[in-house]
Amino acid sequence: MEDAGMSTWIDNIGNVHGRTNGNNPSAPALLIGSHYDTVIDAGKYDGALGIIVAIAAVKSLHVHGLLEKFPRPIEIIAFSDEEGVRFQSTFLGSAAIAGKFSEHLLSVVDKSGTTLEAALKASSVPGTAESIIGMKYEADSVWGYIEVHIEQGPVLEKQGIPLGVVAAIAGQTRINVILKGLQGHAGTIPMAMRRDPMTASAAAILNIEHICKHPEEFMGDLEQGKRNHFVHEGALVCTVGEIATWPGASNVIPGEVSFTIDVRAEDDLVRKSAVSTIIKRIENISLARQVFPRVEIKHEAGAVICDSDLQKQLRFAASQALRKLPSSVFQGDKQCIPTVISGAGHDALMMAHLTKVGMLFVRCTGGISHSPDEHVLEDDIWAASLALKDFLGKEIPHEEFAS
Repeated sequence: MEDAGMSTWIDNIGNVHGRTNGNNPSAPALLIGSHYDTVIDAGKYDGALGIIVAIAAVKSLHVHGLLEKFPRPIEIIAFSDEEGVRFQSTFLGSAAIAGKFSEHLLSVVDKSGTTLEAALKASSVPGTAESIIGMKYEADSVWGYIEVHIEQGPVLEKQGIPLGVVAAIAGQTRINVILKGLQGHAGTIPMAMRRDPMTASAAAILNIEHICKHPEEFMGDLEQGKRNHFVHEGALVCTVGEIATWPGASNVIPGEVSFTIDVRAEDDLVRKSAVSTIIKRIENISLARQVFPRVEIKHEAGAVICDSDLQKQLRFAASQALRKLPSSVFQGDKQCIPTVISGAGHDALMMAHLTKVGMLFVRCTGGISHSPDEHVLEDDIWAASLALKDFLGKEIPHEEFAS
């Protein structure tokens, strides 16, 4: 960031900032960002790509003496803890900036029993609610927010196009489920007398899969036109990504099983209806199998519609960038920049509470993400950097930017 001509600092939640004032330091700032944390056993592009592309675009303006001609400040933010792996807290860094940080999160513990408050203090920041809540940006100090991110899906690769403009980001709900049964010896308790939370969990998980494959069943009360709008392939996805059993021995009927549920939909009505149906089904299964359920919603974020003007500007910039690529790199229709829906959550979800948002997706190989096999072509990174530079360049007098 400093090499790109920016002043830098790290805030009280671990976000890394770089800022340049342009020719009007008091004007509302353009924020550009993504996250620098990863999931476990991750690739290297999720999050980090958006930070590097932003720095590259700003540095290009800097080395050509154009940053001081930009009509407002530009601030790049590398957000902390977007993934929420350690504390199941998602979007910590961007939530603090957007004024959506919840004080109770400071007392949440990780698997070793360390609280978020203790982890922050160990990183030489105050770790108090006041120090984090005070980080909130005022809405009138921000012009808008842009995020470049890998698609994390196969659509752009299937269409053979490096870049796509995001129209909306799916809402998401994360649920933690604990089923308590009767722990016992695997060889001495007849099957009909068991209160087994593992088999109850298995039944619940299969029911969750069915619910999310057939949303038309629980959306049936809607009139046909609305139901067709809300219910289509990919409109709803659900994942059980983590499961644990206690005591976890091959010759013991478990006494307790816990698992997580991740529910995502591009429409909040579909998502909330699915969550309600899932919870009711878990309760019914638990009653039938004589286990005790505890269901807790750990995180909830509504769907976000990206700003229409920013979509247009990003689409034009992407088209301009593809025109600059040599034909050996891209031979497709340089005018046809697809519109995509993001099933993954991004910091833009939180930033939408503060300002208008826009997102540019970058093609990734095989649609693979959250894996060491995650990969983005260097030429596609080049295209994304050019697109962001052209997006910024529209604010600079044409004759100077063109030169």
